[in-house]
Amino acid sequence: MAQLNTKIRLYLQENGKVYDDEFRNYYLEDNSSGVTELISWNVSGLAQPTAEQLNSYNDDATTFENNAVIRSTRRNAYGNIGDQLDLLYKDMLADKGDKSGEWFKAIKAVKDANPKE
Repeated sequence: MAQLNTKIRLYLQENGKVYDDEFRNYYLEDNSSGVTELISWNVSGLAQPTAEQLNSYNDDATTFENNAVIRSTRRNAYGNIGDQLDLLYKDMLADKGDKSGEWFKAIKAVKDANPKE
């Protein structure tokens, strides 16, 4: 099951609100059983969602979380941006600024090895 914070993020986005990790207008807390609950809600112009509304986002939130892991894995596998630019420069010098270049092949290999849902 997806995290409550992710479901709230999707609820906000679907209702035209900007999600901001740093300045959240709601508060979550783990109860005595270790279950995260929505404690307070102060989002201007948007009613606090019910548990049923938030649970309707579970599948999309799970996909969002899984893709976040994949994005992080890709980011690490891509390597240093300076090295990527060097590859791209060498490809351009060799007139391989297309799918035949080494930069494209390296990026494609990372994406193929780590597909998003």
